Amino acid sequence: MKQLSNINIKNKRATFDYELLDTYTAGLVLTGTEIKSIRLGKASLVDTFCIFEKSGLWVRNMNISEYFYGSYNNHVARRDRKLLLNSKELKKIERMVKETGYTIVPTRLFINDKGLAKLNIAVARGKKQYDKRQSLKEKDDKRMLDRVMKR
Repeated sequence: MKQLSNINIKNKRATFDYELLDTYTAGLVLTGTEIKSIRLGKASLVDTFCIFEKSGLWVRNMNISEYFYGSYNNHVARRDRKLLLNSKELKKIERMVKETGYTIVPTRLFINDKGLAKLNIAVARGKKQYDKRQSLKEKDDKRMLDRVMKR
């Protein structure tokens, strides 16, 4: 019987800075010590973004800390990692990103029930300053409403 993984690393900044339009779940090409570090929860999606290069979609600046019990074979913490999506999804994402103002942002890193690391990515549009203020106001209003409802 497999034990369900509770690894769920989120990019909280993404929902604040961007308006998420379309989401996808992609696999990652990782080395052995990288997956071990992710299973320990030693990863971060802060300042992470995705780009297209000639051989596919890559995630840049994702920090997976070195594995504590690793040897001289340990991985580099902030290397580029390839994302695994089918060609239909890649073409659709590439078409959307070619329009001005759109970018690809990783939103969540998790381990699925088969034990594989997956990354949720979203095609997003950057928010303006007044949109961010509106988001903060809505968040505060929701918190206030929750407090009133608990009483």
